[in-house]
Amino acid sequence: MNAEDLRTLCKGPVIDAGDAQFRNALHGNLWNRLIPDRAPRMIVKAADEDDIIATVKFARAHGLKVVVRGGGHNWCQPTLRNGGILIDLERLNRILSIDVEHRRAVIQPILSNREIQTALNAHGLAFPTGHCPQVKASGYFLGGGMAWNPTVWGYGTESLEAIELVTAEGALIRASESENADFFWAARGAGSGFFGIVTKYFLKLHPLPKAIHGSQSFYRLADAPAVGTWLGQAAPAISPSVELTLFLVQPPPALADRAAGSNGWVCMVTATAFEDDPEAARRALQPLDDAPVEPLSRSRVAPLDFEQLFDASGALFPEGVRSRVEATYSDHCPGAVMAAILPAWQRAPSAISVFLTTIFCGPHVPGPQRDMARSITSKIYGGPWTMWHDADADAVNAEWHRAVTAVLKPFNVGYYIGETNTVEQPEIVAQAFTPEKWRRLCDLRDRYDPDRVFFDYFDGLTAEPSREVG
Repeated sequence: MNAEDLRTLCKGPVIDAGDAQFRNALHGNLWNRLIPDRAPRMIVKAADEDDIIATVKFARAHGLKVVVRGGGHNWCQPTLRNGGILIDLERLNRILSIDVEHRRAVIQPILSNREIQTALNAHGLAFPTGHCPQVKASGYFLGGGMAWNPTVWGYGTESLEAIELVTAEGALIRASESENADFFWAARGAGSGFFGIVTKYFLKLHPLPKAIHGSQSFYRLADAPAVGTWLGQAAPAISPSVELTLFLVQPPPALADRAAGSNGWVCMVTATAFEDDPEAARRALQPLDDAPVEPLSRSRVAPLDFEQLFDASGALFPEGVRSRVEATYSDHCPGAVMAAILPAWQRAPSAISVFLTTIFCGPHVPGPQRDMARSITSKIYGGPWTMWHDADADAVNAEWHRAVTAVLKPFNVGYYIGETNTVEQPEIVAQAFTPEKWRRLCDLRDRYDPDRVFFDYFDGLTAEPSREVG
């Protein structure tokens, strides 16, 4: 058994570990440049569903495990496993159809959030994509779909009508709430432990809001606890159309002098209203003018579009950096969270790190459980995105990141499977689900992949991301 045997079955490239291009194929499209020393035996860059089916059947026949890479954005690199075959879906990158009249679309897995939104917005339509412009549909949906306009549109997974996937048996099937429902349930939130390979997503679309408006305010870092307490208390009365986020970031150049006493850090509050009328958007954002402390600066209600939203989000989470992330859910007051982490945050070793806290608005937060693997609901969501450039700073940033996450643990009610370090902390995988959903997910994996063709959350991993490769 060797790569040449598999090449006879596939139209797309099959790259063996000994090939000159192997390292670039393995690491070239990874978002996080903190790359662990793990590698498969071969990589298949699938040209289509037939290549995926052939590879899964080949793996079964030769006792090999399979891991799937969508966009390569997951921060802890779960697509890097020791041994087995990596199936890379990067060539499945097309919008297959847009039905404007019935508000439906069909896409392949490697479309980015920005690409999806751009194509749909041109028709006056939208979809609850994720925030980071480069993230692909594959990992976004498997992670559960933390969306724009979340308390109106819901999670991205809630606007999926069906999927097509390849099973551990190498069968191509369709799954929805009415057919192969177990696969559909698990694909919406199971993350890297899903026991299938999704090749198509069938989307239910939404009208594009006609008045997307936003505001932004900066406050002194020392005021973050007071600002967080105010926002937490105000959120239930703020319109659900408002997406509200509190950040700890470095300030824009105009405010740098005023933040010097806090090692350059400030508190930033952004609010975006997704409405159909400018006046409704202004009313929705008006409560954000009533801060208990004076801001360093404020930009009031201004029209936005998704291109601008993606530009702003992408600037906070740049490409080509080394990263550690732990995104969690909490029902605590965001002011208490801010007070707990401020002492550590002022000592942050990297100026490009970000702390994010999304505060869900409206009277019905947290919302009810949905019938899918995605589980955790809460009043607030977020955590530290520790980011830096140089390998020489790996140790100091890792130590600081662990200190920050340790401070946050008493506030956590669960984790976001797509944005947390399940490799170094495998015990938190189950904490991304309610106990009942975790048991069901394990039972379904036993039923539909009893031979363990697919790597699960824990197989083929080492504990510590180590070095830049490539």
